[in-house]
Amino acid sequence: MEIVHGVLLVLHLIGWAIVLGGVVASMRSRTVPAGAWHGILTALVTGVLMVGVLEMGDDHVNNVKIGVKLLVAIVVAVLVWRGRKQEEVTNGYLGAIAGLVALNVALAVLWR
Repeated sequence: MEIVHGVLLVLHLIGWAIVLGGVVASMRSRTVPAGAWHGILTALVTGVLMVGVLEMGDDHVNNVKIGVKLLVAIVVAVLVWRGRKQEEVTNGYLGAIAGLVALNVALAVLWR
C-alpha cells in the first residue's frame, strides 16, 4: 500500500502543479486554460483515493484537515469550471484560483 500511496501522492501533486502553472501562465491572456480543469480533476480524484488508501491501512487520518482541503479543492474546481465558460476573466479571478491552490498546498504541509 505504501507504493500505491506514493504513486497517488505524485499524481496528486502533479495535478495541483498543472492547475497552478496553467493559471499563472495564462494571466497575460486572462483565460482559464483547459489544462487547469484536467489538473483539478486529477488532484480531486487522487486526493480521495489517497484518503481511501490511508483509511485501509493503519495510518491515522485527520478528517478535519481532509474536509478543509476537500472544501478548498471543490471551490477551486468550481472557479476553474466557471472560468472555462467565460471568454475572458480578470487577473483577480485567476489570482484567487492560484491563491487557493497555494492555500491547499500550505494546509497539506503545515497542518500536522
